[in-house]
Amino acid sequence: MSREGIPVIGHVGLIPQKARWTGFRAIGKTAEEAFRVLQDVRRYEAAGAFAVEMEVVPEAIATRISAATPLSVISMGSGGGCDIQYLFAVDVLGETTGHVPRHARQYRNFQAHFAALHEERTAAFAEFSRDVTNGSFPAASELVSVPDEEIERFEAMSRE
Repeated sequence: MSREGIPVIGHVGLIPQKARWTGFRAIGKTAEEAFRVLQDVRRYEAAGAFAVEMEVVPEAIATRISAATPLSVISMGSGGGCDIQYLFAVDVLGETTGHVPRHARQYRNFQAHFAALHEERTAAFAEFSRDVTNGSFPAASELVSVPDEEIERFEAMSRE
């Protein structure tokens, strides 16, 4: 892809799509595992990538690999020794329910806002349903009117 001018970013360390084999855990805590991460980075270099996301690799290893590669290294839970720090917006905004990864700092609690919005949405639809059921919706002011003579002409045309 890089030969065709398509920018390529690799992904090393914890790769969620592969977690069924590795588990959701830090990758690179042993010398052998850290060396495999470095080898993965080298493969992306050879393939023409311009960057690599390094996810949940110990900071000391991530810092050393970042210093040893010309690629821009994007840290997702791999510490400040990489070129770029990255978090998902859902983590920054506190939208995540359930388990929040250790490296995901929440700066806001949007879950509380979403819960309040959900209550307001539910109440609005309940009110709409009530108004339809009791006949107060739609009101005359919410309808389009037509002069009686036009209705009569329509009915005459419909009989022909």
